[in-house]
Amino acid sequence: MSGSGAPGPGAAPCRFAHYFVLCGIDAESGLEPDELAGENFDQSPLRRTFKSKVLAHYPQNIEWNPFDQDAVNMLCMPKGLSFRTQADNRDPQLHSFIITREDGSRTYGFVLTFYEEVTSKQICTAMQTLYQMHNAEQYSSVCASSSCSMDSLASSIDEGDATSLAKLQRYNSYDISRDTLYVSKCICLITPLPFMQACKKFLIQLYKAVTSQQPPPLPLESYIHNILYEVPLPPPGRSLKFYGVYEPIICQRPGPNELPLSDYPLREVFELLGLENLVQVFTCVLLEMQILLYSQDYQRLMTVAEGITTLLFPFQWQHVYVPILPASLLHFLDAPVPYLMGLQSKEGTDRSKLELPQEANLCFVDIDNHFIELPEEFPQFPNKLEFIQEISEVLLQFGIPPEGNLHCSDSATKLKNLVLSDLVNDKKNGNIPGNALNMYELLKGNETIARLQALAKRTGVTMEKMTITAPLVEKEKDGKLPCEEVELRDYKLNVQLREVFANRFTQMFADYEAFVIQAAPDMESWLTNREQMQNFDKASFLSDQPEPYLPFLSHFIETQMFATFIDNKIISQWEEKDPFLRVFDSRIEKIRLYNVRAPALRTSNYQKCSTLKEAAQSIEQRLLKIDHTAIHPHLLDMKIGQGKYEQGFFPKLQSDVLATGPTNNNRWASRSTTAQRRKDRLRQHSEHIGLDNDLREKYMQEARSLGKNLRQPKLSDLSPAVIAQTNWKFVEGLLKECRMKTKRMLVEKMGHEAVELGHGEANITGLEENTLIASLCDLLERIWSHGLQVKQGKSALWSHLLQYQEREEKQEHSAELFSAGFAVGTERRKSDTGITLPTLRVSLIQDMRHVQNMSEIKTDVGRARAWIRLSLEKKLLSQHLKQLLSNQALAKKLYKRYAFLRCEEEREQFLYHLLSLNAVDYFCFTSVFTTIMIPYRSVIIPIKKLSNAITTSNPWICVSGELGDTGVMQIPKNHLEMTFECQNLGKLTTVQIGHDNSGLLAKWLVDCVMVRNEITGHTYKFPCGRWLGKGVDDGSLERILIGELVSSTSDEELGKQCRTPPQQKSPTTARRLSITSLTGKNTKPNAGQIQEGIGEAVNNIVKHFHKPEKERGSLTILLCGENGLVAALEQVFHHGFKSARIFHKNVFIWDFIEKAVAYFETTDQIGDNEEALLLQRSSCKTFCRYVNAINTAPRNIGKDGKFQILVCLGTRDHLLAQWIPLLAECPPITRMYEENALLRDRMTVNSLIRVLQTLQDFNIILEGSLIKGVDV
Repeated sequence: MSGSGAPGPGAAPCRFAHYFVLCGIDAESGLEPDELAGENFDQSPLRRTFKSKVLAHYPQNIEWNPFDQDAVNMLCMPKGLSFRTQADNRDPQLHSFIITREDGSRTYGFVLTFYEEVTSKQICTAMQTLYQMHNAEQYSSVCASSSCSMDSLASSIDEGDATSLAKLQRYNSYDISRDTLYVSKCICLITPLPFMQACKKFLIQLYKAVTSQQPPPLPLESYIHNILYEVPLPPPGRSLKFYGVYEPIICQRPGPNELPLSDYPLREVFELLGLENLVQVFTCVLLEMQILLYSQDYQRLMTVAEGITTLLFPFQWQHVYVPILPASLLHFLDAPVPYLMGLQSKEGTDRSKLELPQEANLCFVDIDNHFIELPEEFPQFPNKLEFIQEISEVLLQFGIPPEGNLHCSDSATKLKNLVLSDLVNDKKNGNIPGNALNMYELLKGNETIARLQALAKRTGVTMEKMTITAPLVEKEKDGKLPCEEVELRDYKLNVQLREVFANRFTQMFADYEAFVIQAAPDMESWLTNREQMQNFDKASFLSDQPEPYLPFLSHFIETQMFATFIDNKIISQWEEKDPFLRVFDSRIEKIRLYNVRAPALRTSNYQKCSTLKEAAQSIEQRLLKIDHTAIHPHLLDMKIGQGKYEQGFFPKLQSDVLATGPTNNNRWASRSTTAQRRKDRLRQHSEHIGLDNDLREKYMQEARSLGKNLRQPKLSDLSPAVIAQTNWKFVEGLLKECRMKTKRMLVEKMGHEAVELGHGEANITGLEENTLIASLCDLLERIWSHGLQVKQGKSALWSHLLQYQEREEKQEHSAELFSAGFAVGTERRKSDTGITLPTLRVSLIQDMRHVQNMSEIKTDVGRARAWIRLSLEKKLLSQHLKQLLSNQALAKKLYKRYAFLRCEEEREQFLYHLLSLNAVDYFCFTSVFTTIMIPYRSVIIPIKKLSNAITTSNPWICVSGELGDTGVMQIPKNHLEMTFECQNLGKLTTVQIGHDNSGLLAKWLVDCVMVRNEITGHTYKFPCGRWLGKGVDDGSLERILIGELVSSTSDEELGKQCRTPPQQKSPTTARRLSITSLTGKNTKPNAGQIQEGIGEAVNNIVKHFHKPEKERGSLTILLCGENGLVAALEQVFHHGFKSARIFHKNVFIWDFIEKAVAYFETTDQIGDNEEALLLQRSSCKTFCRYVNAINTAPRNIGKDGKFQILVCLGTRDHLLAQWIPLLAECPPITRMYEENALLRDRMTVNSLIRVLQTLQDFNIILEGSLIKGVDV
């Protein structure tokens, strides 16, 4: 072909169409079966697919949008060539496609497929030969089967073999002498913007010109040349008229501050899916799940895909996007990344026959059957009910039922189109005249509206009365509208629906800018360090949102589309703003101007969209008042006699006149679009930075992060090598995603724990942790479903585990038979005192059985998630998965060679990343499955050297956790160990232990109590180090012990990888002993250390209340734990205390408290003024009341235990600051305290009061076990 050029680069991006393409059969290469399409040869030859070719395309090439022949051929004819005879339906069909380039930019294709008679004798003969072979095979198989079966034998004898064969041939045949053979051919326009309606009209007019009896006014070359080279893109905010073969065509483009162009009719999307289904699919797309659309009709796939992605504004889908997946690319469904793909369903096949590699995170949309299958757990879109209600109102104004139109079958659609064209002439659009319309009457039976209103009533959402005006009926006009009414209504409906969706995001993210972190000084350093940088303050953003939004938002802000949106915001400091971002930001500005509300006050009140009318008007005005008109098609300088008109055949076009455009047409050549300017600037910028292109590309890829490196599969080359390379990219992508996810989980969690230790600030909420763990579960499912040989069940991971379990249990069974003669003793864990807690065996199978026993979980995906959570909490995830993958025979049986799990090195790195999660404590199983029954084991460890191991009295125990307590449980006589089962207690906090003091050996010195959750293996130690018994220590018969989590044995085995110290600490034995009779052994803290201790204890409580509620740890530990408030106050009261033994009897702080009470009860206070006196009196009264209540409580608590209760109650009721000065000034203090005691130093007492007063503002709720039985 002559000439490869195009007009100068300036003109480039401004042309309406880039290429005109013709695809069909290549007469020279004849019939080539399309093996890639995977068709089977049992089908009759007319039903098979054959390879199509690009027969011609004009111009040859354009530098800014190179022509990709294979991709275009594949997408123009995704099923290859198809043949028909005169007996078949040969209606032309329209569909469109999209090609996404490496940099994310898109090109659109619009295709009209029609049937043309085959004139090549060769091809007709080839088809006849194929039929003869096919029939012979069929005949032999009929004979073969009939010889096997007596019935069919009888039938074939009845009819005679000849007749049965004739019958076969008649229904399924092609006879060269009798039949006319037709083959598919398509004409296609490739354009930079999706002007679907305009391209459709142009192609239809072109097709009519070929099939009409009269030749067109001008040769076809004139019209094609005109649209390729003489029709510009309409400028933003303007409309343009250009000319097809018979009538003018109008297209319009939104202005710079309107929503971006979208020409696919949303009406169809809502009719096909129904409103509720659409909102669910839309939510799945926002959360970047895998979305698979399924329909027989290519155009439906494209309409739904484009419709839903259009509604994402201001966000953009960042992952694999293939609305039409050609048959040869089916292996792409194996992609272990989020995708949005469309798959053509074959006639007569149903969903159950469709083998999908993974379904754990799949949203399956069966468009033709109006049916969707959703992933198991995903959060609902915020304000979903009101949102659906608002969209319904818009749909109903246009006469569209919100539950969709179930009868959009092809035949119905055709019929509808016929009726529509009559109605358009009727100028009323087929609507009942406006005045006769009562919408409420029409809607009485509408199920979606009825369901919505019932649901609204139930949930207490107030709905405004539905305002439904008559559908927009255009007034009759004398002049015919330049744009057909049906089309105008579609445009108006499109823009109004999009406004409602865009308004939701504008309301939800009105103050997103406040949370963007601008960390880099320039673009170069930003691109280089993109991966290490935090771009958005997620925790602060979430803490600002209304509670009901959190489940959705916490997932959404982790997506790639949100990350890219924020990246674009940051890049806009150095570059022109992304168009989507510019429009979105200007809308937020508008909200700020109109709404006086403080932007920081977030509310979950639903605010409707108020811009529907203006949006519809601006489109209508553009379509009614045309801004620009393109040059008319004109005669070209063509050779005479070529391309003669022949009805029904697309002529051979003269390529030399179509290869280049006119040279003088510079009227709009200089006008370059912003997009092109931006690209040029980016190019200059990269040259300016001086990075070579590969490096820059690498930076940009890294910057755009995960998943985006494969927006669309390479359609051109499908050799095994390319498929392998694609899979290799997936493997690398998965590994990188794993690295980033584990790093994020570690950083967040470490940050959180560092805070518990007083380093830095907390920045992860329980909700956010849950989101991160859910996305880890999703990643593992995707890894396990990559390269599966055969899919079994919805969860690839659980299916692998089950097969592993089956093999292991068989081996176990045979091993048991073998070792039946040998007794095996269980290894027990020694404690210092020789009493033991039997070790929990690390067993992958046992953890599976725990999950299998949970009746709450009903699905395989749920079981896999529970198992991941349990393994993560036990710090065994990496170890378990390593064990699972160590069975190589099983892995080989289940996975193809290219699968991620069979890439040795990547697999090792992946397990290593997961191993790093052992560095932190997760409670992601315990905190999620709160209602399950859990077996616990407890062991009481006495100090044998100083007391008897077993007491003769009747001991009891009560274990409490964050979710509840066990109640009092008797410990079996002469046993120190017991197991019990109860509903999940959550993290354990306290143990109450006591006995009834009966028998000779009642006194009991307990070192500690150990309690273990037998499912998660979490072991808690409750130190005691005190006596239980009358007449010993402080005479206590029961004690409240505070728990601390013990690091597990598996940690020790794993070399204690950089473990963070446990979050929970409790009073150590040493501390407890030092306060009692064994004082002399420890060095006493000095006054400074004691004051510091008080400050620290109060500070920790204040910090506790400043955290979001879901993040707070246990208040009990902050009050009664090792460095808690009780311990700190004990130190204060012990300082300078004359605790010398009087007649070998210990004196306790409680003795001083009781003396003070006796003094307050017997004397009247003397005060300077009356007011102070009254205040002092009331404080004294309450103090005495509290102490007496503790003393008379029906509990056998010792003196130190009573002091603990007093401090806890005083803290709860904000009385400590009043009691301290009373105690510091009462006379018993001089008898019981040295001169230099802290309580006798006025300055110290005043500062102590000030510190305690900082707790006044907090609502302190005490755990029931701390104050049980005390009635104040």
